[in-house]
Amino acid sequence: MRFVATYGDLLVGADLAEAVSLAIPLHFNGPQPNAFGITPAHAQAARAGDFIGDTRAGGSVNCETLTLSPHCNGTHTECIGHLTQERIAVHDVLLGGLWLALVVSVTSTLATQTTESSDLQCRPEDQLITAQALATAVQETLQSLGNPSLPLTALVVRTLPNSPDKLCQSYALEPSPAYFTGAAASWLVNQNIQHVIIDLPSLDRSCDAGELTAHRQFWGVAPGSAMAGPQSRRHCTITELAFIAPSVSDGLYLLDLQIPAFVSDAAPARPLLYPASLI
Repeated sequence: MRFVATYGDLLVGADLAEAVSLAIPLHFNGPQPNAFGITPAHAQAARAGDFIGDTRAGGSVNCETLTLSPHCNGTHTECIGHLTQERIAVHDVLLGGLWLALVVSVTSTLATQTTESSDLQCRPEDQLITAQALATAVQETLQSLGNPSLPLTALVVRTLPNSPDKLCQSYALEPSPAYFTGAAASWLVNQNIQHVIIDLPSLDRSCDAGELTAHRQFWGVAPGSAMAGPQSRRHCTITELAFIAPSVSDGLYLLDLQIPAFVSDAAPARPLLYPASLI
């Protein structure tokens, strides 16, 4: 089905039958990604009195109880409620829609090779996603499309190398996976990126003494604060632990960011991309 959307003065076309999912399928009790050493997601047959929700055990139907931590057990979308005392639910923030998105591929930079940093002291061995890397990748991709000023509202960041091991990677706290500098998060804000999708377990360093510099910069929450202020970006989301397959080319897409109606700061996510073109 051909779909045409208007973004400012632009007409963008996409085929809604060509959806590509960036969600890592969550195999309960099987291989799965994991972050921060949290217990893996698991499932067990529901039980109530004589009822057992497993046809293999004589039950009439299958009915499982699922246990997971969305922030750690797979592809998830989180909102500003991740940082605040105020309980803000992601399903109240993400109300649906199609966003004009760009997929870019970037390589991390060794901390000793850049002047960008976070509020915490970067270690020499830290791998950083810098504002410079993001700006260069976005500029080159937009130039390849022939329009360097597209009104993007979403950015999908694929980190290189892009191994399929990411589908079931267990990310240790130390050494930390690559993370975004504060300058990179500020660059996203300055570019009016409202929804960012990454294939890393976190925008910030795994062990950062609770600073969460990049998260705070992106959502407009003051350092050390657990309060959303007048300048906070309550409408914005961060999606982590996605997988952008090598078959997904850098370029222009429409993004449909799907989540269940969880009354929580984060929920499992199914980001769908529709390859798009300018008309």
